[in-house]
Amino acid sequence: MAVLEDVRSLGTELERSYPVYVRGRLKFRVKQIVYVAFSLDERVMGFAFPREERAALVASDPRKFQLPGESDLRFNWVQADLAALDPAEARELVVDAWRMVVPLKVARVYDLAHPAGPGRA
Repeated sequence: MAVLEDVRSLGTELERSYPVYVRGRLKFRVKQIVYVAFSLDERVMGFAFPREERAALVASDPRKFQLPGESDLRFNWVQADLAALDPAEARELVVDAWRMVVPLKVARVYDLAHPAGPGRA
């Protein structure tokens, strides 16, 4: 079961990423682009995800993943129930969302420094 603390450090450690609070909700941004956001109760994590792949992700495990609210369907966005994710999976989702908003060369440097995956040396 993942919790916010499993991914909070990534939001500050990933290059160009920084945390912000908007109306009490923690969000991670690169410049002004939000790539991860948590619900007020910190049970749901919304994250950037390719729009053309999100229906397949939600269908793969509807207990874990849901489409965003109707007003956010126009964005590359999916939601996940944190309690249904394991910590490693949650970290991977955060890093993959971050990759969508940084230049490819920045993502490559991260991948070279973390060949075993997010949160591992």
